[in-house]
Amino acid sequence: MKLIFGIIFFILSLTASSQQLICSDQDKTAFDSKIKELKRLKQPNFGDTIISVGKTFLGLPYVAKTLEIGESEALVINFQGMDCTTYVENVLAFSILLKKDSMNFDSFANTLENIRYKDGKLDGYASRLHYFSEWIANNEKKGLLEDITVATGGIEIKKEINFMSTHRDLYPFLADDENFEKIKASENSLNHQPICILPQNQIEANEDLIKNGDIIALTTSIQGLDITHTGIAIREKDGRIHLLHASSSGKVEISELPLTEYLKKIKKNTGIMVARPL
Repeated sequence: MKLIFGIIFFILSLTASSQQLICSDQDKTAFDSKIKELKRLKQPNFGDTIISVGKTFLGLPYVAKTLEIGESEALVINFQGMDCTTYVENVLAFSILLKKDSMNFDSFANTLENIRYKDGKLDGYASRLHYFSEWIANNEKKGLLEDITVATGGIEIKKEINFMSTHRDLYPFLADDENFEKIKASENSLNHQPICILPQNQIEANEDLIKNGDIIALTTSIQGLDITHTGIAIREKDGRIHLLHASSSGKVEISELPLTEYLKKIKKNTGIMVARPL
């Protein structure tokens, strides 16, 4: 095994699947501590539960590419650092466990696998939901959330999604031809599905339709790419929606600016997608 961030990872087997799981002793201990912390945070409203869970990670370091380890795809559980997507996935997984009162490690691992992979099944690198618009669509299909972008004023757009296949050198696992062809097939499928966005200049007028705990995905004008960042909507004391997220500036935090103003500072941002966990 490789030494990652000074931690030697070991491989376990998921109880409910034959897939491999990568977790460290440190992360297993962190899971046990997190469960104790979360047991008192369940709220009557699921969105508020998500916010309560999400806030427990405030200050956690932002770390990119925590899933790109090992020689083959495995379910990585890492509580030492997260990127924007793994942060949302972990918060959603813990929140689902709270809702179901199933606070054990196997349930968490199975829930995380269900969220992260196509149709809930880890089956190689290409089974991971790499494009976040596909992540939303597939998790809506699973009944975990609802894409409410249109309901918040969103419009359908036409855009070819092919960033991964046209930037093969950025993704080490795409050196494998089988992985590469499967990603191209996923992109082709994605390009036959509609994508709706709430344009940046329409967000403030529809902000009252966004609730605590909604998942916010930032759309972009970058060629071939759907989403550049994601986080969780949180209504702050100013009455405005802000973003609770793993910021690439360094840590999990709540944006100082309301979402609308925050987005105006992001080059090539075109708006957002909004998904509501169920």
